[in-house]
Amino acid sequence: MASSDPHDVLIIGAGHNGLTCAAYLAMAGLRVKVVERRAVVGGAAVTEEFHPGFRNSVAAYTVSLLNPKIIADLQLAAHGLTIVERRAQNFLPAPDGRHLITGPGRTRDSVARLSARDAEAFDAFGGELQAIADVLRALVLRAPPNVTAGLTLATLRESLNAAGSFNLLRKLSLERQRLLLDLFTRPAGEMLDEWFEADLVKALFGFDAVVGNYASPYTPGTAYVMLHHAFGEVNGRKGVWGHALGGMGAITLAMARAARAHGAEIETAASVSEVIVENGRAVGVKLADGRALRARAVAAGVNPKLLYTQFLPADALPADFRARMTRWRCGSGTLRMNVALSELPSFAALPGVGDHLTAGIILAPSLAYMDRAHHDARAHGWSRNPIVELLIPSTLDDSLAPPGRHVASLFCQHVAPELPDGSSWDTRRDTVADLMIATVDAFAPGFAASVVARQVMTPLDLEREFGLIGGDIFHGALTLNQLFSARPMLGHADYRGPLKGLYHCGAGAHPGGGVTGAPGHNAARVIARDLGATARR
Repeated sequence: MASSDPHDVLIIGAGHNGLTCAAYLAMAGLRVKVVERRAVVGGAAVTEEFHPGFRNSVAAYTVSLLNPKIIADLQLAAHGLTIVERRAQNFLPAPDGRHLITGPGRTRDSVARLSARDAEAFDAFGGELQAIADVLRALVLRAPPNVTAGLTLATLRESLNAAGSFNLLRKLSLERQRLLLDLFTRPAGEMLDEWFEADLVKALFGFDAVVGNYASPYTPGTAYVMLHHAFGEVNGRKGVWGHALGGMGAITLAMARAARAHGAEIETAASVSEVIVENGRAVGVKLADGRALRARAVAAGVNPKLLYTQFLPADALPADFRARMTRWRCGSGTLRMNVALSELPSFAALPGVGDHLTAGIILAPSLAYMDRAHHDARAHGWSRNPIVELLIPSTLDDSLAPPGRHVASLFCQHVAPELPDGSSWDTRRDTVADLMIATVDAFAPGFAASVVARQVMTPLDLEREFGLIGGDIFHGALTLNQLFSARPMLGHADYRGPLKGLYHCGAGAHPGGGVTGAPGHNAARVIARDLGATARR
């Protein structure tokens, strides 16, 4: 029966998941409107000019986890998206002059120069990760089993879902199932110490365990974060990282075009102040300008903690649910910088220009270094010997900077989401930014002198600008109690909130963070089914 509401679905947030959800719902024939607080679409996946002539991906900064099914279904290439591979995947320099370079035709020889034993173990370890990732990829695009109370039709449905998930996991050998359990529960550092002996080899994998994760590599559960980053692929090549020509904003612009092509409406500079609840049901949103928009359903792409503590009246929610959401753990421990460069850096461990400058350059030469960085940040507020990943996307994309100039992304950790002395990050921004530049300069002398301009985003800036609470790039820590059927909470892993008509379509839902589009895809299937439409699978 036709609805009297002007929209079938209102989506809060035009980040990549909100846009993915909108596109699929519009493809299913539903009337969709997306409202976005910022003046541009994209959420944290945007490209902006931060200094005259210099553009870069402002927050999210590299591509691998974007699901290939979503790229195909939304026809993102036809809407302008081109992704190119890094010519080398990762480059790790060490202060003593050693280095590690990974990528097709490079990895084994580079590892062998550090350790013959590790060269033998490297392919085996990577193969185990990819074998498990291959099975888990199938779980990424389906709702996890949802825990329900009592014996109902929903319980039966979720029992069948659980059986389906279990059958996927049964494809793994018993030994790989044991390894999967280790990956979900153990510290990455312990596992890496068992497999490898060279510091740089362990640091290569260890970085994936702590990137965007305010933890030491020896914190239990970090092995899963390492696995989470193994799910990706670029242009059909698994485990590869790449760059979207035009920056990360090219992804979300293509998504917005796809959504609009199917009839979705997207309004920017439209800040939501409240979700409208009537008779225990979400029926629309109020905007900061006073307008009220109504729909049959509301889907939120924002952090669930933001949704439930700021956008909904406390008395609209079950008390135990709201109490749990106030404890939803956020905080990536990251500071994000973009810098304009007058010239390319030259690293002491590998001087000059080469393919290694197209790689993810990891400045954290050992697990011990990463462990100290975390503990230092906990005590001091930021690590005085921080972890920095440097990317120079203009080596792959000359549209980002003037001729002969370059732009670089610095993804920096560890910094405390909230400073332990209670001071504001606004008072520490430049001090810590100077430290990050100096850290790169220690590995690449002359880097500091080449910096023409910089854009600095502390955890507080990331929260204010993009709604990333505590600067959390994942919309909630990827810990065991916030994963799979517990994301965002047991009983609500099926993308449905505690109020009828309210849905989760952001990274706070399964399978979590990264520029994947998977939460938006999965939520769209549930919403379309509930509203009697057929979402494209």
